[in-house]
Amino acid sequence: MTNTNRNLLTWISFLSYALTGSLIIVTGIVMGDIAKYFDLPISSMSNTFTFLNTGILISIFLNVWLMEIVPLKRQLIFGFCLMVLAILGLMFGHNLAIFSGCMFVLGVVSGITMSIGTYLITHIYEGKQRGSRLLFTDSFFSMAGMIFPVISAAVLARHLEWYWVYVAIGGIYLAIFVLTLMAKFPVLGKKDEEEFEVIPEKEKWGLGVVFLAIAALCYILGQLGFVSWIPEYATKDLGMSITDAGQLVSYFWGAYMVGMWIFSVLLKKFDLQRFVMVLAALATVLMYWFNKDTDAKTLLYVISTLGFFSSAIYTSIITLGSQQTKAASPKLVNFILLCGTIGTMLTFVVTSPIVDKFGAHAALVTANGLYGVVFVMCFLVGFVTKHRIYGHADAE
Repeated sequence: MTNTNRNLLTWISFLSYALTGSLIIVTGIVMGDIAKYFDLPISSMSNTFTFLNTGILISIFLNVWLMEIVPLKRQLIFGFCLMVLAILGLMFGHNLAIFSGCMFVLGVVSGITMSIGTYLITHIYEGKQRGSRLLFTDSFFSMAGMIFPVISAAVLARHLEWYWVYVAIGGIYLAIFVLTLMAKFPVLGKKDEEEFEVIPEKEKWGLGVVFLAIAALCYILGQLGFVSWIPEYATKDLGMSITDAGQLVSYFWGAYMVGMWIFSVLLKKFDLQRFVMVLAALATVLMYWFNKDTDAKTLLYVISTLGFFSSAIYTSIITLGSQQTKAASPKLVNFILLCGTIGTMLTFVVTSPIVDKFGAHAALVTANGLYGVVFVMCFLVGFVTKHRIYGHADAE
């Protein structure tokens, strides 16, 4: 593979995470305005966003097989067409059914793109370099989390319609589309005149993959349950403005992005299982602190520190999972990614009833408990992990 093509595929992976991050993270910011637009209570509106999460889940699940049938380039080109149609539907379809359908389509496009992006990184890079690259790739998720809450708050503060936020997100896929037209992709199990062949190897999964899959699910469910309800908690319980509440979310993702950049370098110096276990413990303690404190300035510092230390957890889980076998196939990587996406789908299914009955703060406390489960799973993996056997080689 040429360096130019490797760079093109790597940037497609970066932007695939930015796309998914932007779609998921703006939910908490725009949800109130969309609820007013459709004249629904916010708890009911949050359930509608389950269509987005369901689309992500289904597409990642199906793409385990689709990647061996439909060339990756064709998937990304078709995804761009679907993205354009979905955004047009949000702009011109003024009813809840069309909105829900468009959210589902956006979820499908996002899930397909992210699963392809994750596979490309795990295919192109090996050993600890794979973990480092995955961390840097995931930093684009948090970069979107830092940028798009600010964009969303600016759009809403200027009394523009909420769907312009999704038009801005569509710009990310436009960049993916342009890069896709220039790149050559791996094709699993068959040859193509534009693409090179990859033959998947058989692999046996161990108990460590199960622990890591549970950790991935609980981490994403906890993280998104926490971040999604911060605006509601900050405005209703703490009396902050929507701009200040958006700033809390933005600080979290900004520190998350910086943490990924730093940990992508530090990761090579530590044992991966111990590394992710310590980060999970620190993140659990910091989230507990955030849930107990009420001072606005202190909360900015705490949530920034939380974002920093939790930044490397998810990609470390995926990397650790990919190193439980000699050669990680798309099925193993997508299985752990799928479990994380189940957490995404369950975000409002789990938290909306809690918020409806006990308030937004109860959702944050629930998220804290889920982070505790992540720590326990990462601790248990230490007894069965095979990454020290299969993950020791570095591809420089």
